[in-house]
Amino acid sequence: MTLSTADAGVGPSRGPVLGLAAQLGLLALLGSTLGLTPAGLVAGAAYGLVLCGLLGAGLARAGLNELGAANAVTLSRAILVGGVTAMVVTSFTQPVSVPALVTIASVALALDGVDGQVARRTKTTTALGARFDMEVDAFLILVLSVYAGDRYGWWPVALGAFRYAFVAASWAWPWLNAALPPRFSRKVVAAVQGIALALVIAGLLPTVAAVAVLALALASLTWSFGLDVRWLHRAMRVREAARSRWSEERATPARRPALAH
Repeated sequence: MTLSTADAGVGPSRGPVLGLAAQLGLLALLGSTLGLTPAGLVAGAAYGLVLCGLLGAGLARAGLNELGAANAVTLSRAILVGGVTAMVVTSFTQPVSVPALVTIASVALALDGVDGQVARRTKTTTALGARFDMEVDAFLILVLSVYAGDRYGWWPVALGAFRYAFVAASWAWPWLNAALPPRFSRKVVAAVQGIALALVIAGLLPTVAAVAVLALALASLTWSFGLDVRWLHRAMRVREAARSRWSEERATPARRPALAH
């Protein structure tokens, strides 16, 4: 169900424009078939405008001449997230089709990793592509956690808010912006969040089981972020110690060897 919003050769200026057109087309389709509210359609359109605007700015800043196949896959996934956003906002005032919501969200989740594989196989891995993929994942989890929170209490929203709280904290403590080493468990925990939310919003679990699944997902996410914060804090202390030693060495005049008599 990958949307053909842009091909690998589409230039950076056309890619976001085609993406926005595809986003509006998907919203029109969902609106006519599922009866989305005006608020839902506006939310989906606003998401699409921000998404494509930021993507265009990112491509220009990175100096990329083409959108690329991997980014086209991520953009297709991001457009599906726009449809999920519109449906979740609609659900605040009227029921939405749960099968349609779960299907679209599940396809977006399933496509996670495809863009990375495409980038590696085509040797087009970029920092922009990695950031684009991560932000799409984070926003999808946030939207799904809002849907779950509206039904099970607002504490599950922490599943989606964790990432944005971490970013906000990095403004106060810049050492949180340092690069993290790859960690397989981080990928597993990220995948667990999407699976848990998709399972819960499908409505296949009794309330007690759904709450338990959400609680376990939140516990694993807290553990994963805790490991990252601990590693970043230790790395900051190591850097500070190294800078201190370097400053002391510069401040201490070099000793000259004594002359032989």
